[in-house]
Amino acid sequence: MLPRLGLILALLCRAPLIGGSWADPGQSEAAVLSIQLPEQPAREVSPFFLSLTIDANLATDPRFITFLGSTKLRTLARGLSPGFVRFGGTKTDFLIFDPEEKPTAEEEVCQNLLAKQDAADVCGFRSMPMDVIEQLQSQWPFQEMVILWEESRKRPRNTTITRSTVDILYDFARCANLHLIFGLNALLRRGNQWDSSNAQLILNYTESQNYDMDWELGNEPNSFRKKSGIYIDGSQLGQDFIQLRQLLDSYSSYRNAKLYGPDVGQPRKHTQKLLRSFLKSGGKVIDSVTWHHYYLNGRTATREDFLSPDVLDTFITAVQEELQLVDDTVPGKKVWLGETSSAYGGGAPQLSNTYLAGFMWLDKLGLSAKLGIDVVMRQVLFGAGSYHLVNASFEPLPDYWLSLVYKKLVGAKVLQVNLSGEDPRRLRVYLHCTNEHHPKYREGDITLFALNLYNSTKHLQLPSSFSSRQIDEYLLLPHGEDSILSKSVQLNGHVLKMLDDEILPTLREKPLSPGSRLALPAFSYGFYVIRNAKVRACI
Repeated sequence: MLPRLGLILALLCRAPLIGGSWADPGQSEAAVLSIQLPEQPAREVSPFFLSLTIDANLATDPRFITFLGSTKLRTLARGLSPGFVRFGGTKTDFLIFDPEEKPTAEEEVCQNLLAKQDAADVCGFRSMPMDVIEQLQSQWPFQEMVILWEESRKRPRNTTITRSTVDILYDFARCANLHLIFGLNALLRRGNQWDSSNAQLILNYTESQNYDMDWELGNEPNSFRKKSGIYIDGSQLGQDFIQLRQLLDSYSSYRNAKLYGPDVGQPRKHTQKLLRSFLKSGGKVIDSVTWHHYYLNGRTATREDFLSPDVLDTFITAVQEELQLVDDTVPGKKVWLGETSSAYGGGAPQLSNTYLAGFMWLDKLGLSAKLGIDVVMRQVLFGAGSYHLVNASFEPLPDYWLSLVYKKLVGAKVLQVNLSGEDPRRLRVYLHCTNEHHPKYREGDITLFALNLYNSTKHLQLPSSFSSRQIDEYLLLPHGEDSILSKSVQLNGHVLKMLDDEILPTLREKPLSPGSRLALPAFSYGFYVIRNAKVRACI
């Protein structure tokens, strides 16, 4: 825990702004960056590295799945493409698909809109009627309470989903340029074995609709006994995955579909034992190993926790343990964070949905790429709790804007960077090749991103080899009187907000003079693109 941090934050919240930027209390010595420039990157992550989740609990009352018919929500999701969108979570293992069940009235409205869309413009259909959306939004706070209460129970109840539920979910993913991963119910059992009959009904339907999607089976099997009274050991779970792989192979549409799992929780002793047994039994049939990570309990987390290097560093140990276990049992298998955010239990109220949460999120992205995680799936784009990227009014929160800037600027190739002159645990820096698809930048350009956990401005000095290069700054700061607890964010002094339901704002850079020191205000984070860097590993 940082000493006297409560007092520091209280003073910071009342600190004046000068010219739209945080006041710099004085010039300090610059921390020096050391950048290694080999012929090849240190490693390379998936082009879908930053991906998303839609929690299956959104289907607890299937009426609310129709939120995914919102043009605004689709626009926001598309901004974070390309990527995966995982439909999973605790509720996964309590959803029953019934192809004969009639859709809700709201699902039927959305279904009719889909049916009327122009075949030449399959994603151009009108948004769900505003009166329907507004009525559901007015009911959402109560539904959130239902979802969070049910997830706190030991035995969640089963929910029926319909063809319309699947259609709306798939159409949302496709029109947002995201690839859908659908979680199947692992708690449907016949004796000790998985009962695949409901999965067959889903596969029959999705194949009939030519839906291109990938699959998972179950969510956090280490908690099955707690939430259902059913215990499944790792070896049996591996056999269940083999059964699902064989089932997928029996469908011409899904012979090449990917299968991910087992979506275990934190790497504690019992969970590690289950994962090791699973991988020995069924590891050969999965395409990537998935696990979940949260730093904190959302009910007890404090804002000091969100700024603590000690808390952030716990993720390093967790990743190293997970990668070592996988390497020992199925060497070469890719490892994903199949679900992750700041705090479990829906997040920490008034913390996980503010600028403050960005420290955990950005550091997790930096560490994951650096340490060897191939894909990071953020819980959740929209849903119950406080860790969502988009709120109940479909307004983007600070972590959405942070994700958008990351997605636009940071490429898949990871480079090595070191820092001297400051504590690297409090001034954390990461380096990638710049996103090769960015229209403004060239091959060979590099993107540095940094987090300042000090209560004063810190300066970074690039190596002399880059002293003649122009630098574009993208500095994200909180906007408004709530300071780091703000739910609004500014980029280079301009408040980020949608122009309308179909247009995201332009992310405008601030050009810095060649040779400039990079100034990071107290408790802030930002990105810096070094133009014309001509780094061979990025070409």
